[in-house]
Order: sequence, then structure tokens, then C-alpha cells
Amino acid sequence: MAETVADVMTSHPATVECDQPVSAAAALMRDNDAGAVIVNENGRMKGIVTDRDITIRVVAAERGPETPVREACSPSVEAVGPDTSIDQAVQIMRSHAVRRLPVVEDGRPVGIVSLGDLAVERDPDSALADISAAEGNR
Repeated sequence: MAETVADVMTSHPATVECDQPVSAAAALMRDNDAGAVIVNENGRMKGIVTDRDITIRVVAAERGPETPVREACSPSVEAVGPDTSIDQAVQIMRSHAVRRLPVVEDGRPVGIVSLGDLAVERDPDSALADISAAEGNR
């Protein structure tokens, strides 16, 4: 059974620089079958942008696809290190009501762990694990 976030995280997460347009982040989500992209500034994690962020902060606000990612992302992000225990990650997700945690080392993203990743590991017979393990929409 996995012990740390490193055992279950997605390595080499999709990243986008904060000055790139949200259309670039959306294309990365499509290409990586992901609902979130880590936002960097000069290679260091500054936030995270989700499909919901783009929907609410860009589309619903009638802003265009050239809107810089920095204007759509959540800049205040909980992050963990690869050696963080899975139990700790669950507690952080629970206490901050988040579905994804970037995994960073020295301020640089090295992975991302999702609620679905943890469900597949800890409760493989759950509906969430089934949905999370299913092939993505293309």
C-alpha cells in the first residue's frame, strides 16, 4: 500500500506560465486529460488553474481566450512535498476543500495528486475510484 504522495501522484504535471493565455491552459488540459494545470512564474509554482476557474473567471465574465492565466488562476494554493504522507494529504484536502494538491520541491512542481488518485489507492471499490480510473473523454 502506498505511503506517500510520491507513490500516487502524477509526475511531470502540465504547467503553464502565468502570462500565457487561458486558451493555452485549456489546450494543456485537453491534451493531458486533466482538469487543472499548475501555473508557474519563471518555473516556480505560483498557483493552479482549473477548468472551473476558466469557466467562472473567464467565460462567465465574458472575457476572451487571450486572458492571461494569472487573471483566472487560484493564487493561494495548498501544496505538499513528495514525502508527505497520504493521510496528511487527505487532511489538507479535507480542511481546505480542494480536489488537487500540487507536489513541489524547492518551489518547483514535480507532480500533482488528486482526490481521485487517493480514492483509487485507498478505496478502489468506490464510485469515485471507478470514475477516476476510467478513460478520459476525447
